[in-house]
Amino acid sequence: MNSIFRNSVLGIAGVALAGGVFAGPVAAHADPTPVKSSPVATVKADKPDTGKLIPHGVQGKQSRIDLNGEQVANTKAIIAATKKAGMDERAAVVSIATALQESKLENLGHLGDRNDHDSQGLFQQRPSSGWGTVEQITDPEYSTTAFLKGLKQVDGWKDMPLTKAAQTVQVSAYPDHYAQWEQMAADLVAQHWNS
Repeated sequence: MNSIFRNSVLGIAGVALAGGVFAGPVAAHADPTPVKSSPVATVKADKPDTGKLIPHGVQGKQSRIDLNGEQVANTKAIIAATKKAGMDERAAVVSIATALQESKLENLGHLGDRNDHDSQGLFQQRPSSGWGTVEQITDPEYSTTAFLKGLKQVDGWKDMPLTKAAQTVQVSAYPDHYAQWEQMAADLVAQHWNS
C-alpha cells in the first residue's frame, strides 16, 4: 500500500510539474503588455518624431504667419515632392522654412520693380542662375525637387543648423533669416506629413 500511495503522490507531483513547465511559457506569452503597446506604435507612425524634425533645436526668435489655402496647398506640394525624392521629414522642414523665408509659401511670379533680379516661385530661384525656366521654377514640385537636389549635394546637411543648410543651397544675402521659420516649418510637417 505504501508503494501505491507513493506512486500516486509521485504521479500527481509529475503532473503538477509538467503542467507548470508547460503552463509557464504559455502564461508568459499571455501578458497583455504587447497588445497595449501596439496603439502607441501606430500613433508614432502617424506623426513625425519631433526630435527628427528639429534635431538641433531652433535658433533665435521664431516667426509665424497665418496661412491661406494656397499656402497650405504649397506646403503639401513641398511635402509630396520631398517624399517623391525619397527624402525624410527633416528635408521637408528645411524646404518649408526656406520657402517661408523666400516667399511666405506663395508661388511668386515676376514682381516688377520689387523683384530681386529674376527670382521667382516658392524658393525665389533664378532662371539666370540655372535653376530652370520660369515655367519650371514656378511649378511647386519642380522647384522643390531642384532645391532638394541642391540640399542633397551639401555634405552633412542633416548635421547642420537649418539656416546653414538652407543658405548653402540658396546663397542668400541674408543667410541667418531662414532660422526664424524652423518651428513653424516643423509644425507644418508634423501636421501635413501624412495628410
